[in-house]
Amino acid sequence: MGAEKTDTATAYHTSNSSKGEFSDVLDHNGASFQGPSRHTLQRKLKNRHVAMISIGGVIGTGLFVGTADSLSYGGPIGLLLGYIVMSSIVYCVMISLGEMVAYLPIAGGHIKLAERFIDPAFSFAMGWNYWYDWAISSPAEISAAALLINYWNYTVNDSVWVVTCLAVVLAINMLGAGAYGEAEFIFASVKVITITGVIILGIVIDLGGGPNHDRIGFRYWKNPGPFVQYSGIEGAEGRFLGWWAVLTQAAFSFIGTEIVAIAAGEAKNPRHTLPKAIRRVYIRILLFYIGGTLVIGLLVPSNNPLLVLNTGTARSPFVIAIETAGIKSLPSIINACLLTSAWSASSSSLYTSSRAIYGLAASGNAPKIFLKTTRNGLPYVTVLFSAAFSLLAFMAVSSSAGSVFNRLSSMSAIAGLMTWFGISVTYLRFYKGMQVQGIDRKTLPYYTNLQPYAAWWGVVTTITICFFSGWSVFLKGKWNSVTFVTDYILLITWPIMYFGARLYYGTKPVAAEDMDFKSNIADIVADSYEEPPAKNKMEAFWRWLM
Repeated sequence: MGAEKTDTATAYHTSNSSKGEFSDVLDHNGASFQGPSRHTLQRKLKNRHVAMISIGGVIGTGLFVGTADSLSYGGPIGLLLGYIVMSSIVYCVMISLGEMVAYLPIAGGHIKLAERFIDPAFSFAMGWNYWYDWAISSPAEISAAALLINYWNYTVNDSVWVVTCLAVVLAINMLGAGAYGEAEFIFASVKVITITGVIILGIVIDLGGGPNHDRIGFRYWKNPGPFVQYSGIEGAEGRFLGWWAVLTQAAFSFIGTEIVAIAAGEAKNPRHTLPKAIRRVYIRILLFYIGGTLVIGLLVPSNNPLLVLNTGTARSPFVIAIETAGIKSLPSIINACLLTSAWSASSSSLYTSSRAIYGLAASGNAPKIFLKTTRNGLPYVTVLFSAAFSLLAFMAVSSSAGSVFNRLSSMSAIAGLMTWFGISVTYLRFYKGMQVQGIDRKTLPYYTNLQPYAAWWGVVTTITICFFSGWSVFLKGKWNSVTFVTDYILLITWPIMYFGARLYYGTKPVAAEDMDFKSNIADIVADSYEEPPAKNKMEAFWRWLM
């Protein structure tokens, strides 16, 4: 299989993207078929959009809401250690993805990259898994929004809040990538200000600067203790299981960091904006997640009953801390900011799931109807199709919103871990192909010296966490069929999809010497440019920030 015959490696071309025309798409046999529309995705996301999308991808209800359960499971140290471990995995996955997507910022992101560097069957499995991840994530975020609104009013049925949130999210996505970018810029700005503000406020409260002048210090690390004995299991085993229970929820909190890869096909000047966004991932991880979980563990005891999301009275740990400190009115303001976070996360979920299935259709792995776009490049069929799955949020009507959030977020987390596994495997093949073909990685727009060890860490840890994700159902008297199915369904369906696609399409893995590192490069270079120098110090600071 030569580079010029790499099946669907050149399935999606962007040579006419500036004109809004649709290029030919190749099916798995190499035959060309014309899409149902002469329009395609367009590069409408500006530098500040990509920067804020990358920030917004790592701040959401997982941090603001999901950490409540994590603190009650693992205690302050278990929570912090769980997020530190997951942070290391996320960073390794992101630098692996960043190296590939900065070189090849093509529509479909890592789904198309898997097709090019592994085989179309792997791309098929990875693509549908990724779509499932985000299709499930959107209703999870909407149910979290309903949970947050319940802080003010328990009397109104959750279906009202679900409809309201869904309408906002759908409206944003139906206005196109440009409108989505602007909305995400605003939402992400609110999230960044909120998380920065509550971390600073949390330090002040911990040191006794709140209205009650209670100097907390490390009190809750001593009583009720640094760890929680999971399910009453004594000793080191109980503490280890409490820490392990944090990992899946932590994974959900970080799901979305890879969204910059999906946005790559619609990003302006991609070879400049994408490496810049990737390089700053570790800063956001350290500041927002490690800093946020540290503050939560200092301010809220792990045995606080308001942390249990399955109850109707559950609240965000940040809101609990501010209420306990005796600060009036601010809890409602913070809760409102967290609500915008839920809207933002749900909007991102719908955006990403719609682009994922568009990439699948461009590869011939989904019906051609999903390639339809409007004149301004909106893939409206994929948006509406993916939005239909957000109706799962109506489960909050029969169960508590917190319970629905827990169930859906767990499903999304496992799918996200499988996506990171796929990205890491794809990078290892990308790395091997560059070695065999004699391409110097130092010539790429972005690279690190941590490879391939970082990618191997991503492969081993993600599949290990997935394999043991449902361990709690095997404890005595804890069997739950729903939990078992939701936690392990993807470990069953992924290999079925992969080997089934290989048999159906008759594809084979791409040999390292045959990998295609050239297609689309001319168009990508044409879309890249040197930005003019800053006119003043304020503009220079803004460019550094964004």
